Amino acid sequence: MSASRRHPNVVNVSEVEGQERSAGTRFGAVRKNLGAASGGRALGCTWHEVAPGRAAYPRHFHTANEEAVYVLEGTGTVRIGEDTIAIGAGDFIGMPVGPEHAHQLVNTGAAPLRYLAFSTMHDVEIVGYPDSKKIGAMAAADLRAAFTGQAKLWVAHIGREADSVGYFDGEDTGEPAKS
Repeated sequence: MSASRRHPNVVNVSEVEGQERSAGTRFGAVRKNLGAASGGRALGCTWHEVAPGRAAYPRHFHTANEEAVYVLEGTGTVRIGEDTIAIGAGDFIGMPVGPEHAHQLVNTGAAPLRYLAFSTMHDVEIVGYPDSKKIGAMAAADLRAAFTGQAKLWVAHIGREADSVGYFDGEDTGEPAKS
C-alpha cells in the first residue's frame, strides 16, 4: 500500500496489493481485501476480478457469515441454490447463510467480471461445498487478521463429509480397544 495514505480507514483499490489464486482452467481470480486494508473488523469487503470462463470459488454456503456481491463490470451467472441467474454491472446479490443459499459466480462474458464481495466477519465459520461434498472449518481470535496473514488461524481444516468419525473416536474411554 501507498506510504502516504489519506487516512487509515480510507483506501483506494489501486493501493491494495492483489492476491492471485487459481486451480486448473475453471477457477481463478485476483482478490484485493479492501475491508482489512481500511481497518474493518466486523464487515469484510473484497474486490474480485475473474477472467472469462472462470469462477473465483467452488459453489459453497456459509453457516455463520452472510455474504453479498455488487457487480461492478462484466457479465456472468450466479447459482444460488438450484437456480442460475444472469448477472451484470449494477446487480446486487444477497447470499444468506445455509445450504439452500449455496452460491457461485461464473464469468460467462468475454471481458473480466469485477465485483465487490461483502461479508460479516464472525471469527468461527463452517463452509459447506455441496458439489464436492466437502466441509471447511476455520476459527481464529480475529478471522480478518488471519485472512490477511496478521494472525494465525486456530482451526483450518477442509475434509470430506464422508470422513466423519464418532464423537469419542480416538479418545481414551477407559475401555479396551475393539479389534
